[in-house]
Amino acid sequence: MSNIPETGRTQRVQIRLVVIQILVFSLLLTLGGRLWYLQIRNGQEYTDEAKNNHVQQVVQPAVRGAILDARGVPLADNETRLVVSASRTELLKMEDDGDAVLTRLAAVLDMKPKDVKDKVRLCDAKTPQPCWNGSPYQPIPVTDEATTQQALQIRERAEDFPGITAEPTAVRRYAAPGGANTAQVLGYLSPVTDEEITKAQDTESPYLRSDQVGRSGLERTYDRELRGKAGVTRYEVDNLGRVIGQAANDPAEPGASVVTSIDARVQSVAEYELDKAMKTARKEFDKNTNENYKADSGAVVVMEAKTGRVVAMASLPDYDPNAWVGGISAKDYDKLTTKKSNYPLLNRAIQGQAAPGSIFKVVSSTAAVNAGYPFDGNYPCPSSYSIGGQTFKNFESQGYGSITIGRALEVSCDTVYYGIAHKEWLKDGGTNPKKNPGDWFYKTAHQFGLGKETGIDLPNEVTGRVPDRQWKESFFKANKAFWCKDGKKDGTYAQQIEYENCLEGDKMRAGDSVNYSIGQGDTLVTPIQMATIYAAISNGGTLYDPTVGKAIVSGDGKTVQEIKPVPHGKLPFTGSTRDDIDEALAGVATRGSAAWRFGGWPQDKIPMHAKTGTAEVYGKQTTSWFATYTKDYSIVMTISQGGTGSGASGPAVRNIYNALYGLDAEGKQDLKKALLPTPQKTLPKIQPDGTINAPKVKPYDPDADKPLGEGQQALAATLGRRD
Repeated sequence: MSNIPETGRTQRVQIRLVVIQILVFSLLLTLGGRLWYLQIRNGQEYTDEAKNNHVQQVVQPAVRGAILDARGVPLADNETRLVVSASRTELLKMEDDGDAVLTRLAAVLDMKPKDVKDKVRLCDAKTPQPCWNGSPYQPIPVTDEATTQQALQIRERAEDFPGITAEPTAVRRYAAPGGANTAQVLGYLSPVTDEEITKAQDTESPYLRSDQVGRSGLERTYDRELRGKAGVTRYEVDNLGRVIGQAANDPAEPGASVVTSIDARVQSVAEYELDKAMKTARKEFDKNTNENYKADSGAVVVMEAKTGRVVAMASLPDYDPNAWVGGISAKDYDKLTTKKSNYPLLNRAIQGQAAPGSIFKVVSSTAAVNAGYPFDGNYPCPSSYSIGGQTFKNFESQGYGSITIGRALEVSCDTVYYGIAHKEWLKDGGTNPKKNPGDWFYKTAHQFGLGKETGIDLPNEVTGRVPDRQWKESFFKANKAFWCKDGKKDGTYAQQIEYENCLEGDKMRAGDSVNYSIGQGDTLVTPIQMATIYAAISNGGTLYDPTVGKAIVSGDGKTVQEIKPVPHGKLPFTGSTRDDIDEALAGVATRGSAAWRFGGWPQDKIPMHAKTGTAEVYGKQTTSWFATYTKDYSIVMTISQGGTGSGASGPAVRNIYNALYGLDAEGKQDLKKALLPTPQKTLPKIQPDGTINAPKVKPYDPDADKPLGEGQQALAATLGRRD
């Protein structure tokens, strides 16, 4: 045992504890002083330095989804190109605002300096195209067609090109498989604007400054699905721009693909035949104007009769949507927007409005039956019909005696409809209508879906017009001052009309009613409306929302969202009336006004139904209409200033049907040559990796000089051209 007393040990322990306490206190005092030095004494200095550290976002654009035809053929997809871009932010930091850099860049790219500078200027109300309508903080593409040599020059001489980048980028491509342009249906892209970014920032699908946005067509309708989600990596950087850490990483999600009901092969045929029909019409002489037909625009719609799905949709004049990729040039922009170009950006299948002429008579026939006039009753068909001092002629002034409504449809007798419409006008009170007029002809048109949108999944569809009493009153109020100012009782024809409108333009006159009954006057329809109506007659009366989109397939191919056909109404006729109209329209194709265009058609195997239309337009040549259907499809074609329905549009519609069903000029069928003898129901096969193996599409190149078959020649000689 130790000899040290217990009290001594206790004293030593106490001393050690005191020393430890002093050391701990000293350390705390030192730390406290250091904290005071950092936070109080030099706090502002370090705060200022910390402010210079910030998070920098690097955006990886998502690959935009493809737009595919019904068999998986790409109509719009992406390809890798060398894109040269300019940072406007960096250029504006230079003394000359980057003028010298852009001039050197123009020399490398074999472009004019002015063209390069125009591309990087910002768009406003006073700045013409080309200009940049996207965010000024986003790199602005100068060209997406740089060669490898040009890109290497820019990257190897980086000191000569500050603010300029040259790198591979996925850009949009509109493939036009088999020559199927499909421009107005597909639409085009352009950069997102600051205003759009602000509006969308609180939505489920906000925009990034690097985004391209669909501006028309399917690119616009399905923009959210196609766009995907851009990847964003956030880096912490110091005030010298050095990366000091990674804050977060959100990987990019590729956009979904949209499978459409368009068949690229049929689309190619439709575009070719419409173009050929218009060129042929321009060679025909118009005896009414003593010059050839102008045939300045046209459209055609091919639709599945039982679903409303659009198999082909063509509009002329058209354009190349690739012109928008990478920024549009001034020359190309003028081609698309000037009056001389006749506005090819318009999709005339859904935006072209015209009087329908005799293809409207399916509406008038239904209205007559619903108003109490038997379909198989007898009605006079004289060569003309007089009301007061005004005479309304039958087409080509031909009379057929006493005929039924069905026969009136077959031979397109106007005066039968004049007589019924005039009687209904008188029954409703004439120019002084009774309190609740029947207005069967106007009511029925609305029930057929006219005067409103069909609901097609394409933007900017127009409504057309049903000139009923309500429209008449509104139109009168809007134009009365002008009519009363410029109208003259003994002036030109137009001034006389203005004078009459000034006196009683709000009244429904007898002339208005009889003209309306044959699809003339102020009535306006679109090709998509008439294709929907004729498809509904084919399927028994169901009106469908026309659709182009058929399914949305996720980027990995694991999720497929089908777009089902949606009905929006029923035609206002009984089953027996539908059958009567169906039989009459079959008669149009076999013995009526369209028979000379369907010589040799296998009516027993593929019943054809048709209606021709030739609409008069004040100050212009007649509009050609041809509306048809089988059990599978409805096809409607129109050509502005193109002449008669069967004359201008008939051959083209016949050729489209021939391609669909694999028929030759004599009506013999070869299913091996048939493009789509029945509508396609299945979706294209999707591989496990999300890709779709698409078949190749051969260009449509028929024998343009092939003569009419014997049956067609005989009928053409016998019947001649009619409405």
